[in-house]
Amino acid sequence: MLDNLNWWEIGALLLLALLIFGDRLPAVISDGLRMLRSLRNMARNATSDLSKELGTDIQLEDLHPKAFIRKHLLSEEEEQAIRKPLQGVYDNLRADVTGVHNELKDVANAADPRSNGRTSTATDSASSAPAQRVSYDDAT
Repeated sequence: MLDNLNWWEIGALLLLALLIFGDRLPAVISDGLRMLRSLRNMARNATSDLSKELGTDIQLEDLHPKAFIRKHLLSEEEEQAIRKPLQGVYDNLRADVTGVHNELKDVANAADPRSNGRTSTATDSASSAPAQRVSYDDAT
């Protein structure tokens, strides 16, 4: 959790906590730590009860539905059988997206005369000619 914070941000948070809670800060910290310990104990007890009921070893990370099914209900062969049709669709989609990406790059390179080293006389003459302004007031 604190991996994304640098020292200045942590210091600012501590200063803010000190300003908000003042003299009660140590009591608030101890209450927070006590609550965290009780939550960990509750999660540990829940996983141990679930392990006893299912007759298999379950970790806290295994409680995510995908991980639970993958680890405890499916064998590797069943998992591969489920993934096989989806893998083919994924490979086809990836090949199509790569093809479209390459075609778009080719179109962009063909439209940009600087990218392929050749010069276009139409764009050169149009860019070298002074721009003429058309007055729309005369037409109305």
